[in-house]
Amino acid sequence: MLEFIRAHKRLTQILLLLFIIPSFAFVGLEGYSRFGTDSNVVAKVAGYSITKEELEAAQRQQMDRFREMLGTQFDQKMLDTPEMRQNVLDKLIAQRALLAELSSKNLSVSDQAVQQAILSTPGLTTADGKFDNERYKSLLAAQGLTPTGYEASLRQDLALQQLNNAIQSSAFASKAVVARLSGIAAQQREIQQLDFKPADFISKVNVTDEMLRSYYKNNSAQYAIPEQLKIEYVILNNAAVASQVSITDADIKAYYEQNAKRYTVDEQRRASHILIAVKKDSAPADVAAAKAKAETLLIQLRKNPAEFSKLAKENSQDPGSAERGGDLDFFSHGMMVKPFEDAAYKLKQDEISDIVQSDFGFHIIKVTAIKPASVKSLDEARAEITAEITKQLAAKKYAEMAEVFSNTIYEQADSLKPVADKLKLTVETASNVTRESAGTAAGNAVLNNPKFLQALFSDEAIKRKHNTEAVEIAPNTLVSGRVIEYKPVSQRTFDEVRGSVLERVTQIEARTLARKAGESKLASLQKTAADEAGFNAAKVVSRAKQDVDGAALAAIMKTDVSKLPAFVGVDLPSQGYAIYRINKVIAPAVVDDARRLAEQQQISTALAQEEMLAYIDYLKEKSKVKILQPIVPANPDAQNKPIALPASN
Repeated sequence: MLEFIRAHKRLTQILLLLFIIPSFAFVGLEGYSRFGTDSNVVAKVAGYSITKEELEAAQRQQMDRFREMLGTQFDQKMLDTPEMRQNVLDKLIAQRALLAELSSKNLSVSDQAVQQAILSTPGLTTADGKFDNERYKSLLAAQGLTPTGYEASLRQDLALQQLNNAIQSSAFASKAVVARLSGIAAQQREIQQLDFKPADFISKVNVTDEMLRSYYKNNSAQYAIPEQLKIEYVILNNAAVASQVSITDADIKAYYEQNAKRYTVDEQRRASHILIAVKKDSAPADVAAAKAKAETLLIQLRKNPAEFSKLAKENSQDPGSAERGGDLDFFSHGMMVKPFEDAAYKLKQDEISDIVQSDFGFHIIKVTAIKPASVKSLDEARAEITAEITKQLAAKKYAEMAEVFSNTIYEQADSLKPVADKLKLTVETASNVTRESAGTAAGNAVLNNPKFLQALFSDEAIKRKHNTEAVEIAPNTLVSGRVIEYKPVSQRTFDEVRGSVLERVTQIEARTLARKAGESKLASLQKTAADEAGFNAAKVVSRAKQDVDGAALAAIMKTDVSKLPAFVGVDLPSQGYAIYRINKVIAPAVVDDARRLAEQQQISTALAQEEMLAYIDYLKEKSKVKILQPIVPANPDAQNKPIALPASN
């Protein structure tokens, strides 16, 4: 199965393009316009422009999503690459092409579908099951969106999803194809391994001074000390703004009174039940039988209420609660089906209900505890209210301070002290800052931001020692820096690094000797397979049981086994060279129907994604995509320049 998908590398592109990276939201129809000057346009699709701002916004959204997914393991440098930027652009182009197709075919979704999608969003309903419109608006506002813009974006996303589903549903995998691929994926091979480790050849390496100097010369970049900065910087973010927000007791009291409902907890009840289940389409006789059984149990409970837990364990057909004696824990209004809730809220504590019928069947309910309605006092809610008011006021104040921040660092460009004094910010310093990282502040996300580093290494910042522009490195986070000291690129001398050069060249030469010895042995074995000396114990490998290096497994599974034993050699960069002797091929066991069905679904999904990729390629061609500003590596010369190694003597 995996081999099939590996053979279709473009599937990886479509997965990343359409499914792995969540879709970028379009803000209303403004993101899908014909406006934008040529200097600001990155690409055009069906006459519509993709601007630099849209591309940068999509990149930020991608960064934010990965940051949220990976937490402390997130490394921005891994994603801020030309390849990832190209991927984002490709995705925007695909979306524009799809949207152009939707527009040309007049395809859309109904208001009802949009409404249903919003209503089904988690966290937007109150305790009584009603839609919380105020929370909906506040969540959108926190993201800088309006209901109109968001709903237009959602309508587009739903239409795109429908088109995507229609195309993918046209793909299917035949049983013959599934059986063939399944057999290949499950095949096992018994192997033995013979290693040629570089460490075993180090004593045979003869390194000359000429080889060392040649390697040093051809790989001088490895021994360069990059240009470095000593800087000072100031940050304006929510935390800095919030520290300057003052809230009075009157503010807290007024907020508490205006939002009293938020601090009221409705009455809660704890109940146990015995359920005799009945399906909605059950025959009348089955319904009558179930009700009769419930009535019999109720008679027993009337005689001996203490047996409720025992009878629930023995008779209740609710698997979630039966083993707990029917206990459903505490619940409030709106959490249970209406007939059940109505009955439970009429009972007193320890009282048992009559037979209650719901869509699930017949219930016997016992209320075991009651928590009366309560109101959180002002003192109890004070900390929560303070945080909420602070957040709201800080968001409003940030916009005002951001404008002052940007203006001040521009108007008084030779120092950060004026802006720090004006906005009560702290001027911080950092040393050993390079173009790639912030040196001593390596754990500081602010100082490792690529945009900020780019601004610091601009001619304006280095030569004139002016403040950088206000760089937005995250939502509601601006930073400006100033270069105090600049150290240009310097080179470590050959004598300084001779030891590390010797170690590196020795490793390269040892690997070369190991590979040559391995290749010679392989040629000998392919002529006569009788020599088994040096091979380790036999073991079985398969695509599912990967007990060898991934590159080795791929070579083993691709080797022609029409004549056994068969041999294959693999160069393993981290281990040396290895020869694998394939002794026998083990056919897969009989696959059960459930597994075969699952595999068929996986292959169908892969084919469906291939269909979607082909459809997008068709739409791109139809839309006459034009890339006006290609994404290129930051240093294409360095990327394409070969690294010369010394020849072996």
